[in-house]
Amino acid sequence: MPRKKFVTLTEAMFYILICLQKECCGTDIMQQVHDFTEGRVRIGPGTLYNLLNQFLKDKMIQETSVQGRRKNYQITKYGKELLDLEYERIKQLARDYERSRFS
Repeated sequence: MPRKKFVTLTEAMFYILICLQKECCGTDIMQQVHDFTEGRVRIGPGTLYNLLNQFLKDKMIQETSVQGRRKNYQITKYGKELLDLEYERIKQLARDYERSRFS
């Protein structure tokens, strides 16, 4: 049975959606992810724009403005719901890990 799309998010997806809680463009997203993760996570332009297109198609984000080649995006209510679900899933993983350390 194929995996349902966006049931779990990759690390890149998660950080992109975090950034899009405020309106920003692709260049801003790449810099913010680098800053948030202190350089641990780097998202290249190919990965970024592929994911942005997927997110747009699935209505997880919306285009908010276009200035020449620069496009700004922001997360939608649906995208925020998926981000929140992923955050809860990650917290559950951490709780499971903590429980396993003491069993």
